[in-house]
Amino acid sequence: MPQPQPSPDPRCRKQRLAGVSLLVGAGGTALDQLSKGLMVHQLRLGEVQPVLLGLLQWRRVENTGAAFSVFHGGVWWLGVVSLLVSLGLVFWLLRRPPRHPLNAVAYGLMLTGALGNGLDRWFRGAVVDWIELVPIPFPVFNLADVAINGAVALLLLDALLQSRRP
Repeated sequence: MPQPQPSPDPRCRKQRLAGVSLLVGAGGTALDQLSKGLMVHQLRLGEVQPVLLGLLQWRRVENTGAAFSVFHGGVWWLGVVSLLVSLGLVFWLLRRPPRHPLNAVAYGLMLTGALGNGLDRWFRGAVVDWIELVPIPFPVFNLADVAINGAVALLLLDALLQSRRP
């Protein structure tokens, strides 16, 4: 008769989940920066490239503010905020790892958003946005922005699931 396996050490599981967060953050940031670099080399500022006619296009714009261009011209101090949020999130993940996989992915996506747009502020002087939804009057955005919104959605989903757990 097989011996029952001992339950895994909860600290080890939490550390693995922290590793998931950091890997998602690093991988997401790399994809974000790669996509922005590609757009910077492929499109001039303001240039449009249709992708799905009438639905989606690439339009390269630069944002010196935050979401929806609020705090326009605040590149320096928004860069400091991005750096502090990124460092704070990494420190927090190492000290208090996530308890659930959804949280781990969400925190990694948050890190992607803070690092991706923060790196733009520090090294490009503005955030590079390039994804535009044609039929919807919505600001142009980038993969870091998508990651931040994905993080919020996952945290809301996790909160909903937790409220239903006994």
